[in-house]
Amino acid sequence: MQVKSRHHLRSDAIDEIRAALADGLGVEIDGDAFELVELTDSAFDLVLVDGEPLVFYTDEEPFVTVRGANETNPDSGVVTVDAGAISFVSNGADVMRPGIVEADPDVEAGDLVAIAEETHGKVLAIGRALVDGPEMVGEEGKVVESVHHVGDDLYEFEP
Repeated sequence: MQVKSRHHLRSDAIDEIRAALADGLGVEIDGDAFELVELTDSAFDLVLVDGEPLVFYTDEEPFVTVRGANETNPDSGVVTVDAGAISFVSNGADVMRPGIVEADPDVEAGDLVAIAEETHGKVLAIGRALVDGPEMVGEEGKVVESVHHVGDDLYEFEP
């Protein structure tokens, strides 16, 4: 991933990120330095918090990266998958209904969600919900489109 530009964020932009993550995930992002990294070959922009890639922008919406989710442990906006789905989700596959064991009922179609595995609660991917949370558990159909996952270029980004 090529860096196009890097600059520190103003306090109002930091406040917007913190508010969006608190509202959507129930997490607090603490840090002294927030740096926006614009990437040339990516659909995302990255925010380094004290040098760590904890937040990214997709469609101009801030959300935690996989690393950020595992560091902050979201209280809401989480979809949990069973052990059988782990290898697929970790490789960037979209999430199908049969693999879901639980979904936050407050999730609405179009929301970004953290996709966690049920055994240890570790987040494997970030995705966009295609249906509301209560409709996610079931027999068939794709319900979350993968946006970012463990091992992708964004996950492997080194500042």
